[in-house]
Amino acid sequence: MGLAVLAIVLLAVSPGIGQQSYPAKGTVSIDITGVAAGVGVSWGSGTLSFEGKRYPFSIQGVSVGDVGISTARAVGTVYNLRSVADFPGNYMAVGAGVTVAGGMAGQTMQNQRGVIIDLYSVTQGVQLTIGPQGFSIEMR
Repeated sequence: MGLAVLAIVLLAVSPGIGQQSYPAKGTVSIDITGVAAGVGVSWGSGTLSFEGKRYPFSIQGVSVGDVGISTARAVGTVYNLRSVADFPGNYMAVGAGVTVAGGMAGQTMQNQRGVIIDLYSVTQGVQLTIGPQGFSIEMR
């Protein structure tokens, strides 16, 4: 629980690409599961919080690193979101990954509709690994 609180505080003060260009429009919380952590692709589910409502989604294409675990949690801030319909899609890395206090790793991602997510792992010792093809989000 302490790491989740730390992540939320860091999201408010960490300079991601989205924060420099667009006002924050929402947040995401993602739980990622892998069959063999560090090998292949993992999948997960998450929740988008936008305009006072929560929207469930699924995610594919995020790996949780090679630390021998099967689950991880990530949080993020969403920018440039005009409608929930703009949120699903294929997200690709924008710029280099960032490391914030406590070694927490982050990555800025953008989809084909211009929605940006600054995404941070909140599972201690785990770095999110985004493949060259990025990841995909589908609404549930």
